[in-house]
Amino acid sequence: MKINKYLLLNPEALVISMLEPNSFGTYLASGTQKRSREAAIYFGLKSDFSHEYFALEQASKECVPHSDGQPKRTLYVSTYRVLENVPLEAIESLWLATRDGRVLELKQAPLPSSFSGRYHLYHELCPVSPLIASTKNPSEFLKFLTDPATRISVPKICFVELQLGNLKDDPNATLPANLPYQRMEHLRDCLLDLATRGKTTKTVNRIQQEKIPYRVIKSGFYVGNNDSILYFPFPSVNELETDHYDWWRSATED
Repeated sequence: MKINKYLLLNPEALVISMLEPNSFGTYLASGTQKRSREAAIYFGLKSDFSHEYFALEQASKECVPHSDGQPKRTLYVSTYRVLENVPLEAIESLWLATRDGRVLELKQAPLPSSFSGRYHLYHELCPVSPLIASTKNPSEFLKFLTDPATRISVPKICFVELQLGNLKDDPNATLPANLPYQRMEHLRDCLLDLATRGKTTKTVNRIQQEKIPYRVIKSGFYVGNNDSILYFPFPSVNELETDHYDWWRSATED
């Protein structure tokens, strides 16, 4: 059986598996008995990916079918500094699994030439996980986070941009009723800090819950270092309802 390599983002881990991406996501979300319910986000990696930091050769030898012929579903290779040591060129598609095991593939696309909104909301996913408000667009934000000259930086990062509704241009606007964020007044205060104090970033929550409400994803997912960035656009609601209805229905029920 083919051995597949995955970079999990929540929590960070390098895993090999005999399951293909869709089956792997279903297994992560609901297990074999369909009793657990946990959303999962992971990158598929190229089959020839190898790095001296990871004991992939030994792990691959251990990734064998069970005695009854069932495939080996997960074998963890590393849970520390994984994203940092995975080259961007080894990353293929991004996969989003809902809590009941529906899986959506996001493919890489060119970075947009412009971004809407004066203010942005970012959920950092890996290797750290705060919720951040910013005046920086996604490209600028990633550059800022991975700049070695910045007092606090990381070598590589993955984050998702979330919707702000009518707060994206005016923090004093009516609070949107359709966004499931906790402490909306606190979020508004953070945006007002950006508007009145000349700041470019403001921490909304130092340790954001890992679960992402998929229905409030705005532009999509970003991963990169200070030199390069990969973009995985999130489909429009119309595309989701037309082409991925079952996944979207599951995602909006979470």
